[in-house]
Amino acid sequence: MSWTSLDKMDLDGKRVLTRVDLNVPVEGGRVTDATRIERIVPTVKAILDRGGQPVLLAHFGRPKGQRNDEMSLRQVIPALEKALGRDVTFAEDCVGNAAAEAIAKGGVVLLENTRFHAGEEKNDGALADEMAKLGDIYCNDAFSAAHRAHASTEGLARRLPACAGRLMAEELNALETALTDPERPLMAVVGGAKVSTKLDLLSNLVRKVNHLVIGGGMANTFLAAQGINVGKSLAEHDMTDTAKDILTRADEMGCEIILPHDVVVAREFKAGAESETVAANACPADAMILDTGPDSVARIKKAMAGCKTLIWNGPLGAFEIQPFDAATNAAAAEAARLTREGSLVSVAGGGDTVAALNKAGAADDFTYISSAGGAFLEWMEGKTLPGVAALG
Repeated sequence: MSWTSLDKMDLDGKRVLTRVDLNVPVEGGRVTDATRIERIVPTVKAILDRGGQPVLLAHFGRPKGQRNDEMSLRQVIPALEKALGRDVTFAEDCVGNAAAEAIAKGGVVLLENTRFHAGEEKNDGALADEMAKLGDIYCNDAFSAAHRAHASTEGLARRLPACAGRLMAEELNALETALTDPERPLMAVVGGAKVSTKLDLLSNLVRKVNHLVIGGGMANTFLAAQGINVGKSLAEHDMTDTAKDILTRADEMGCEIILPHDVVVAREFKAGAESETVAANACPADAMILDTGPDSVARIKKAMAGCKTLIWNGPLGAFEIQPFDAATNAAAAEAARLTREGSLVSVAGGGDTVAALNKAGAADDFTYISSAGGAFLEWMEGKTLPGVAALG
């Protein structure tokens, strides 16, 4: 994939319509986690430093094309101003006179929620035309929204000279390094509850990676596909034929699939529940598998040590509750160690993944942690992202 970077654009005196991700958690009108806001700062400051005017476009929540004060971007202004260290002008709309007047005042401008217009999610040409009137250049810095063909992500990029912001470029470079043109051997760790939600991902990865670690509830479905009784474990028994097909394709492609051969089981899913480690084929009928066992983790760590690149999406067990976070913590710690030593490029993404790696204390040592959820997953699935393609 090729795209134009922000650094190659002449920004002096230009109004730069900058699509960002400000869809942050808010409680009582106050931002509770400003991570996404902080990650757009380099792009905004780069535009300012080169004489451009950043005009920020973003969505917030799912207002379904209706104005909703609870989903107004006005409430992120204090956190945005704190992150930027400067005042931000707010416009009551993302098109029309209100937006134009706010932009005319100069400085950083934040336009109101793009999804207050029904045409945003429909990628309506007329709405994109109205947005385009407000700027001279389009900069997409919201990889997390790049899998949506919306007016502010795809439509605008077709109407103005377009480029990728600093965060977008970071994301694209990291993902291309990890999956498009990786150093090999390449390992992928994929966890989560259901095979059905990651079928496209698994099908793509068996064609791309050398080692595929499958954990979480998905691993139970693969164990069941091999005729193993998984007791009361979360498993999609209607997906066992699909799991068999994936195993067959992996074998044909020379991809080693690493499934648990020992597991941690319990009768209750609660913190501190009495648990035991058993062979994967010895799960008691009244128990459920809640984590990957220590011998399996040792096997994962050994394979990881021989790899050059790692992609991680999803935990290996029920990481939210101790002691069922042990496998995820141990594997994450090893990935972090190898990355610190310079022998491994590690890229991770997805909501549960980021939470699990943060909980394990390993996130800061990974080469790159993607701020995207759905877009990261679709990229790993090998799909074309409309917001990225439009920058090409």
